[in-house]
Amino acid sequence: MAQINRPVPVEVTYKNMRFLITRNPTNVTLNKFIAEFKKYGVTTIVRVCEATYDTALAEKEGIHVQIVDDWLSLVKIKIREEPGCCIAVHCVVGLGIAPVLVALALIEGGMKYKDAVQFIRQKWCGAFNSKQLLYLEKYRP
Repeated sequence: MAQINRPVPVEVTYKNMRFLITRNPTNVTLNKFIAEFKKYGVTTIVRVCEATYDTALAEKEGIHVQIVDDWLSLVKIKIREEPGCCIAVHCVVGLGIAPVLVALALIEGGMKYKDAVQFIRQKWCGAFNSKQLLYLEKYRP
């Protein structure tokens, strides 16, 4: 069976916000993800899909794993409490929900919708489907 070619994590930085969009880790790949997260200074992982890994290892390494409840509040709090921190965001493959959340944060930070979409797509090809683009286009901070 052919191996699926999944994108590598990509950092998105705007003003004082830093995000790492990635696919979901598994228990088998979690050590590699943690090493990558540390390289980027990730302090929080936001999971927006079903659990695919045991969070204890990440927590042991000082990386807090959180299921998204209120994304924009989380971003504001993290930026205020940990200036320059990096928030890793993952869904299953990293092409749908995770980029949408980062785009929302960029728009809230002052970036225009089209610029946010283009900015993320330059780094993360395949991000956003038509429904997500329509949602982002209509979104107002």
